Order: sequence, then structure tokens, then C-alpha cells
Amino acid sequence: MVGAGAAALAAMTLAASLPAASATPVAKGANAPAAPAPVSRPLYVTKAPIVMLKDLDSGAILFSRGADKSFAPASMAKVMTAYVVLDLIKTGELSRDARFTVSEAVWKKWNGSTGGSTMFLRPGEKVSVDDLLKGLIAVSGNDAAGVLAEGIDGSEEAFVKRMNAVAAKLGMKSSRFGNPVGWPDGGVTRVSAADLITLADRLIRDHPEAYARYFALREFRHGTTPDGKPIVQPNRNPILGRFEGADGLKTGHTAEAGYCFLGSAKRGGRRLIMVVAGMDSQTARRDEAERLMRWGFDAWEGREILPGGAKVGSIDVGKGSRPSVAAQAAIPVRMTVPKGYAGGYRATMRVKSPLAAPVARGSPVAELIVIPDGLPPQVTPLVAASDVGEGGWWARARTGFHRLTGL
Repeated sequence: MVGAGAAALAAMTLAASLPAASATPVAKGANAPAAPAPVSRPLYVTKAPIVMLKDLDSGAILFSRGADKSFAPASMAKVMTAYVVLDLIKTGELSRDARFTVSEAVWKKWNGSTGGSTMFLRPGEKVSVDDLLKGLIAVSGNDAAGVLAEGIDGSEEAFVKRMNAVAAKLGMKSSRFGNPVGWPDGGVTRVSAADLITLADRLIRDHPEAYARYFALREFRHGTTPDGKPIVQPNRNPILGRFEGADGLKTGHTAEAGYCFLGSAKRGGRRLIMVVAGMDSQTARRDEAERLMRWGFDAWEGREILPGGAKVGSIDVGKGSRPSVAAQAAIPVRMTVPKGYAGGYRATMRVKSPLAAPVARGSPVAELIVIPDGLPPQVTPLVAASDVGEGGWWARARTGFHRLTGL
């Protein structure tokens, strides 16, 4: 069963130095039939035209309808804005403590009287990046997005170019952004549910501490009313505080796409990410999101194959200071199967090798493909276990000797 498979996988930690675009078997679960029959998948019925549910740890898509259909995301676009800002903080190009000044132009464009969500910024006010992120995510502040865009790149237009470049790098093939807030723009800003799932997956993996800091904030306090009382706004996430384990991400609403929601929840070590779009009311959106999440946790289970941090194989590094780098699981690797599943599985590591130096610790370098008997493949990213810098002529000579001799 799964225990035997996990032991076999863990025992192969130094097994693979993979050729380019290769797929190397890593392990096989016990009691796997020679010709597995398809497994009966749990039934889910919905009227929502666009729905997708993914188990982040295993990569399994539990339900999908209209996932590649292009639609206007409204404020869900702010998750892309947040990812860009968090990436700049992570690389040291931006500080959370940096303060941006609210320009007259941004205030006129995005203050509450013009419609849309706001964190009630005032022209000339200096606000930290930290507070702007809270306002952007918790209360969907259009003004917060405008100030961040202008403060980082000088204009919303320049920041949007950065958003689209990052989206392309993440593999969001069906998405295009025309502004940092998701405001209707004549059809320029478009996404797909599959791309939103990709974005949420990467944000949670790449920025786990920031995700916990900003997306689970229950309320946000900023500014004062005309009579001097503090302005306190609740997080607009419809299932935060209602559904056990819910901790992000963003709602959206347009006349075209209806009421939408990109959400995530974690229970018992499993994290699910979902998109629902095309609902006709806030209540319908909330109820569908809760029902979909509940089905994902109740009808499916995750079985651990590898613990977080386990090394799966070794990958060649071209022109590096070291000849190879270990690929490891950043989080526990699970396969997601229907409750009561009794089959086995096969596992394969897929990578393009050699990697080009430099390689940063924690950067994606390979994929672990787990195929439960009778179910579609499930894909979990593997990351570099250490940094590998660029090597000089001596390091390259040593690498060549290593590959020839294995010493």
C-alpha cells in the first residue's frame, strides 16, 4: 500500500541524474495491478458555468468546468498585483516599510466617490507598502493598487507591463492585464480559471509567510470618518471565518462574469484552491464556494508519499560551481484519491537537464509525476535543495571529470 511506496521513493533520493527532457521512474506503490481499471470519481453537481478545484499538495484537479474559458476577473486581478509586489519584496527590490505618497491623480481616479472599493486614502498621505498590501487584499482597495503601481513603476501603465511579464513567466497563457485593479477596460483584462489557480498556487508556494500575513486578515483599520471615528472594514472573503481552514484569496464581480471567487482553505495538512465564476448573487457565490470546498475535503483524501524536505534525485548543473543539485519536496507530497481508495501508484521525476547555473535554493527544478492506479497523473513541483553558483574554468573541468568518471 502507500506506506511501502513511500519507503521505496525515499530510498531513491540519489537515484537520478536525468538527461534532457527525461522522465525517470522513481517508485511504484505496493499491490498495483498490471492493468488498473478506472476509479469511480466522487460525483459533484453544480450550476456554476466556471468551476475548478485543485489539491495543491498533489497537483490533482478534483473538478473542472470551463477552466480555460476567458473572462473578466474584476478584483481577482488584484492577486496578480499582490504577487508582483510580494516578489519585489522577496528579491529585496522593495521594502515593506517603504512609504509611497498618494498622488492627486491616483486619488481622483480611485477614491470612493468614483465607485469601487477603497481603503479611504487621502491625497498627499504617505502610506507604507505593508499597509497598502493589507488594503489591497483585505478590503480590495482600488486606491491601494493605484498607489502601489505608481510608487513602484511611476505609472499604472508601466506597472501593468510588469504584471503581464510576470504572468507570462508563471505560465498564465490565457491571461492579459490592462490595469492593476481589474476595473472594466473594454475587454483588455482577461483571465481563465486555470490561470487563476496557477497564480494562487505560485503565490502560496513562493510567498507562504506573506500569504498568511495578508490574506487571512479578518479586518483592516485605516483612516477616520469625518467625525473622527476609525474606519474599520471587514475582509471581503465570503468564506473566511465561515468555513474551517479558509484563509484567502479574493472575490470579484463583473456584469459579464457574474459573482466570482478565487479561494483557498487548509485542513488536516491538505490545501485546496478553487475558482467559481458566473454566479448570480453574493449568496450563491458564497454557498457554492463552501459546498465545493466541503466536497473536496470530504469526498477525497490525501495520502503522504514524501515528507517535506525529502530529496528525490540529483540533477546535473551546466557550468556550475558544483556538478549537480538535489531536487527536493518543498512541502509534503501527497497523492489525492477518493476516500477509501485501495489501489497503488507509480512515481516519476521529470526534468530538463542539465540546469543552467546559477540555480537558486528553493527555485523549481523538476516535477514529481504521481499516477495513482486508474486516476489521472498528479504533478508536484520539486525545488533545488541548495544554491549552485556559476563556476570558473576549474569548476567546469571538475564537473566534466565527475560526469566522465562518477568521482
